[in-house]
Amino acid sequence: MRRQIVHSIGAVLLAPAIAAWGVAAEPQKPKGGDALQAMSASFERVAQRVSPSVVQIFVSGYGLSDGESDVLTKQQGTASGTVLDPDGYIVTNAHVVSRARRIQVLLPALPGPDPRGLSFVRPEGVKRDAEVVGIDTATDLALIKIPAHDLAALALGDSDQLKQGELVFAFGSPLGLGNTVTMGVISAVARQLQPDDMLAYVQTDAPINPGNSGGPLVDVSGRVVGINTMIITRSGGSEGVGLAIPSNTVRYIVDQLRTRGRVHRGVIGVQVQTVGPTMAAALALPQAWGVIMADIDPDGPAAKAGVQVGDVVVAADGEAVGNVRQFGINLYHHATGSTVALDILRGGAKVKVKVPVVERPEDPGTLMDMVRPEKNLVPQLDILGIDIDAKLAAALQGLRKPSGVLVAAMSADASPPADRFQPGDVIHAVNWTTVTSLDELRKAVAGLKDGDPVVVQIERQGAMKFVAFEID
Repeated sequence: MRRQIVHSIGAVLLAPAIAAWGVAAEPQKPKGGDALQAMSASFERVAQRVSPSVVQIFVSGYGLSDGESDVLTKQQGTASGTVLDPDGYIVTNAHVVSRARRIQVLLPALPGPDPRGLSFVRPEGVKRDAEVVGIDTATDLALIKIPAHDLAALALGDSDQLKQGELVFAFGSPLGLGNTVTMGVISAVARQLQPDDMLAYVQTDAPINPGNSGGPLVDVSGRVVGINTMIITRSGGSEGVGLAIPSNTVRYIVDQLRTRGRVHRGVIGVQVQTVGPTMAAALALPQAWGVIMADIDPDGPAAKAGVQVGDVVVAADGEAVGNVRQFGINLYHHATGSTVALDILRGGAKVKVKVPVVERPEDPGTLMDMVRPEKNLVPQLDILGIDIDAKLAAALQGLRKPSGVLVAAMSADASPPADRFQPGDVIHAVNWTTVTSLDELRKAVAGLKDGDPVVVQIERQGAMKFVAFEID
């Protein structure tokens, strides 16, 4: 039996360029009340309204090589993006641009008049360099910007109002084929890949393939109800199970990326699980819903407010909490420094607790999103390093020294990487020269040439170690 794969759908390897595209003429009004013709004409109007707002994104940079999860290699790819603001703001997926060295956006060519009334060859659109405004890996969303004004922008719809069976269209550049539209229905309005996932996706059977990442899923009015992000497949291509990030999530994330550059999420220092029928029966709970406190940070705000392991939260700020996703959404909407009022069941009694909301600590696993080879590469050591400041030191926890250079990844030229460094290593010295920053590390190795011996003092998983090798 072939293995089922959850497959992100951008950025695909560049395919040979397509020389020309046809443009359909203005859809004709239906004659004689022909319902089928009327439906076809309405579909054409949706495509004509949406297509000018869907861009093709070309990325070049460094990505993790196949079979080597910690080695970066040079890569190129293409994906899709959706214009959400006339002043050049475009949303796409984080996995499309997170490690790109250069991002270019190909704006679609606008159709012009055809005196013959026939389809004609469309010229290639305008290509612009783009910069990253902000990236949120937790939702796989990124906001980029190009120097442009008066772009055709799409409006975000209300994904909470979607209905199973509703007709939708997926736009993008599948397999590098720009300006493509497919049609399907909403297969599920809140698909979770795991029962306790915070993020629920819009599932559709509209054909989606690699390269569709970042393109819009729109309703029959041309409103964006989701951003295409991944497929579930056994073959690597579309099998009718496509997933899109709901538009209401997109709206919340994009607003924060645009105003703050990153997403500030509130936490209260707990790990929760959804209460199901089996758990409710075993614990003699009066209902088979809610979230149970599985773990609590002893130094976090929930513990200090008196929340205990085994407490079952049934409401937050007066709104019922049926599962982990509802609990997470409630916290998403709380600003750091505010409080959340929890209704808790504890040993048959009802308890009300107010818990302060604090900002989530930086996740060391997301640091690769901040790495740029031109800024972070140390070629003599074949690594990409990051300065350890006070905030990063707190996130890493337990460092022997609160300074140094964190190894984020190895260059593709490392030989072999496992014999020298690993992601997460912290470099503290080179040939007895103390290193507290990336600049100091570069100075310490600047005079080394091929064949020179070097000893690097590192901290790995809480233990100090010397790594000896020759520069090559």
